[in-house]
Amino acid sequence: MVQAAMTGHVTNDLGTGENVRTTPDTAPDTAPDIDADTAPDPGQGDALEIRGLSVSYRTRGGRVRAVRGVDLDVRPGEVTAVVGESGSGKSTTAHAITRLLAPNGSIDSGTIRFGRHDLTRLTEAELRTVRGARIGLVPQDPSVSLNPVKRIGEQVAEVLRIHGLATRRSAPLDAIAVLDRAGLPDAAVRARQYPHELSGGMRQRALIAIAIAAKPKLIIADEPTSALDVTVQRVILDHLQSLTRELGTGILLVTHDLGVAADRAQRLVVMSQGRVVEAGATRDVLADPQHEYTRKLLASAPSLATARSRTPVSAPTDTGTVPLVEVRGAVKEFRLPRAGGGSRSVRAVDDVSFTLHRGQTLALVGESGSGKSTTARLVLRLTDPTAGRVLFDGADVTTARGARARQLRRRAQLVYQNPYASLDPRFSIGEVITEPLRVFRVGDRASRLSRARDLLDRVALPVSLLDRRPAELSGGQRQRVAIARALALSPDLVVCDEPVSALDVSVQAQVLRLLGELQADTGVAYLFISHDLAVVRQIAHRVAVMRAGRIVETGAPEDLFTRPRHDYTRELLAAIPGRTAKA
Repeated sequence: MVQAAMTGHVTNDLGTGENVRTTPDTAPDTAPDIDADTAPDPGQGDALEIRGLSVSYRTRGGRVRAVRGVDLDVRPGEVTAVVGESGSGKSTTAHAITRLLAPNGSIDSGTIRFGRHDLTRLTEAELRTVRGARIGLVPQDPSVSLNPVKRIGEQVAEVLRIHGLATRRSAPLDAIAVLDRAGLPDAAVRARQYPHELSGGMRQRALIAIAIAAKPKLIIADEPTSALDVTVQRVILDHLQSLTRELGTGILLVTHDLGVAADRAQRLVVMSQGRVVEAGATRDVLADPQHEYTRKLLASAPSLATARSRTPVSAPTDTGTVPLVEVRGAVKEFRLPRAGGGSRSVRAVDDVSFTLHRGQTLALVGESGSGKSTTARLVLRLTDPTAGRVLFDGADVTTARGARARQLRRRAQLVYQNPYASLDPRFSIGEVITEPLRVFRVGDRASRLSRARDLLDRVALPVSLLDRRPAELSGGQRQRVAIARALALSPDLVVCDEPVSALDVSVQAQVLRLLGELQADTGVAYLFISHDLAVVRQIAHRVAVMRAGRIVETGAPEDLFTRPRHDYTRELLAAIPGRTAKA
């Protein structure tokens, strides 16, 4: 079953806040107490009603109030989306529903009514009859929520067996069917793989399979598609919506993607600093936002319907200059477990070639499993190619080892897709950011700390975070720390593997501006991997579209987005959420 690591994260730096006008649904502020001496009855109503919810966390600096007096409803058969910037309390609210808060978190007041019962008053044994069976949870991060030593199929089968939906004999085949329903390609093969053998998007779909296995009446989806490309995103959201139609399942969708919220949610709840600042029908909130914060979110949202491509810096001409990065005919094959006599290997990267010059941004886009991240790992020499060559600043680094590889590490940095697994949980944020400087013996302790303060400021984080641990930060805050760490050594190349997928739209806009400013100031080159085509259009000089390990189309953003030549590129563009949200 999904591990306890899904228990969410600590939000912080919410500020003291002031009372703000809200526009939630009209409903009683309080609800009568419910006798929770008996286990929940699956036959009761399935509406979720949250009233006056307040949640806080104990930290070394004192108690942090993460959620303050939240009222929220999810009706059967409807999708309610919760949006807001990182640290606004979205995920804390979602995890409080099933009482899966971090150990230092506690519900201070309020009621969480699901059916006839107040979930805040159920015993742990009673909650186990609710989690998974009646309420499914899709956590934000698949890397820490899947058991690394169990195959994917075993983890799905475990859910089916625990809730009596399959026998030990039938569970493996039933698990494959669930994985297929969640949109995982070659489900029989993937069921025999371990989490680390799958791409980020595939791991996310495995989590969704676990959440929907028991066909629950309520699904809490915490950024369920943030790691997915737009085509797979559409498949997953279509399936989640089919549950609302067929089974009357209610969905609480926590997302920073206003396009997804606009397309999929009947109701929209906007949170800021732990409070609900605006709520109502999605169409009404988007068409006529009443609160200044809502207007700010809408103005920051990248949208292909309104965005115009921009060139962050004047790109140098390719003629007569040595490319910073050149990939020639790269191939990478991985072995697969045997399944039904199928192939024993997969070609993740297939004859890929491209160049990247200083001061330029090349974006790799494509669906999950298309080879984008593997290509990036080949460039950074984090994995060996099966065939082909990689050149860095004119030197062949395909087989670089020892001192040559170390020098490449200093000049080329990586912002990982997953901010949870890429930060050492034992380090303070200051130690995380200054570690590259210490490893390469750059500066003394005082200058490193000064550099860390400057980098935190540049990625829009307060200096007060320096003494905190990664577990005390929200997902978006962790990703900004990862970006700060990658910039510490002022590298020539930064590989950005989904660097803003975990960020809310306002912070996303800040980070994209930051990347553009740094490129203008230093001439750093970016290999930018993303499934968000609106983001790519804002930052890239050139875009390469990948499918099944191959580059199928390359061009300038304006040409590729307005006059795509390949059918697959047109399919990607057609799947963009929110394109008509403001029409």
